[in-house]
Amino acid sequence: MYLKNHLIHSLRTTNHKPNEFGGVFMQFKASISSLKVAWRKDPKLDQAIENDKKWKLCARVVKEVLNEPGQVIPLHYLEKRRQRLRLTVKIKTFLDFNPGLFDTYSGRVRPKADPVMFVRPSERLRQFLDEESRIYVENESLLVAKLCKLLMMSKDKVVSADKLLQVKREFGFPNDVLVNLVPKYSECFKLIGEPGEGKSFLQLVTWNPEFAKSVIELRAEEESMLTGIRTRPAFNWKLPPGFFIRKEVREWIRDWMELPYISPYDDVSHLDQSSREMEKRNVGVFHELLSLSIYKRVAIPILGKFSDEYRFSNAFSNVFTRHSGLFYVSLKGGIKTAMLREAYKDGELIDRDPLLEIKDKFIELLDEGHRQRAEQLKLQREMVQEDMKMMAVSNVGLDDHKCEEELLGEEEDAEQ
Repeated sequence: MYLKNHLIHSLRTTNHKPNEFGGVFMQFKASISSLKVAWRKDPKLDQAIENDKKWKLCARVVKEVLNEPGQVIPLHYLEKRRQRLRLTVKIKTFLDFNPGLFDTYSGRVRPKADPVMFVRPSERLRQFLDEESRIYVENESLLVAKLCKLLMMSKDKVVSADKLLQVKREFGFPNDVLVNLVPKYSECFKLIGEPGEGKSFLQLVTWNPEFAKSVIELRAEEESMLTGIRTRPAFNWKLPPGFFIRKEVREWIRDWMELPYISPYDDVSHLDQSSREMEKRNVGVFHELLSLSIYKRVAIPILGKFSDEYRFSNAFSNVFTRHSGLFYVSLKGGIKTAMLREAYKDGELIDRDPLLEIKDKFIELLDEGHRQRAEQLKLQREMVQEDMKMMAVSNVGLDDHKCEEELLGEEEDAEQ
């Protein structure tokens, strides 16, 4: 019961309006593939991605160093990886801009080689890593629930282990999720094969009914308890202000919204891939996947990797633009990212995943370094100003002395 309540608190969204189509049920038989909805930019949701850009860049560099043997790397080796790390400045400049992340020291790559500069994690970064481990331990039940849910939604209750590693950051899983977390819960998971070889899989061992409820279903249950009236599970389909869709699409959506909700945990092997019911199920899966992600957004190419596991069609990405009242597709960074509209308000997350505490701690570390750099620059400016004042005073003294000598010389000439 505790875990269920924990999931409700962590994964639900706050907007409880069932949908914006409350009119008469309408039959509209347009095919799904014929429905075209124009993409429209949402600046506030784009800004949510932009706001994470700087700290994620720093996190990439940190990961690069931590993955090195002994967590140490020569500075010039790191410099060669700038393009892959998407750094626009030299590594030395990056280190100067972000003090507190790393320490530098002089050492030799080989015994008889010339000394070079090395980079290693700072003490403050190591303290952050300890905090990160603590947060993972405190939220272990949430991590297990998320992993179970991902497997329970899949076609055969099996997901590629290598694919899971590729999305670990999106769902908040630790780097050692397959090495430590999975073996610890052998009653829930079974790892088949060796990760990294492309033929390893994570299999669900036990079906847990507590986890077989989507965010949509949990929200309906909660509303029913609050009002005493049975609430039907339904999507919160709502277009942002100033966004319009064509009449035929609007009618199709109204018709489609009247279909019964299909849980992403239900068996849908009997459904036709091109049916409206399958569309209902696919939208439910995407809604649940984005709800389970820590930022309530996932890059569409990453979702595409799981097409086989979750029965997505080749044109699955059209779902996000077709249902613009549920999702937004951001083009920031040259990558299409699916975002859950109801999870955001004015570009900020409404209900924050507990694992986002890791991000908060990392930003605190960066901010501390930036304050340190600002204080150092301020002190340097003050020292320069003080030196300039002393030079000015010194120059005035020299000028006065020169004037005195000239006056004395003139007096001597007059006496002669």
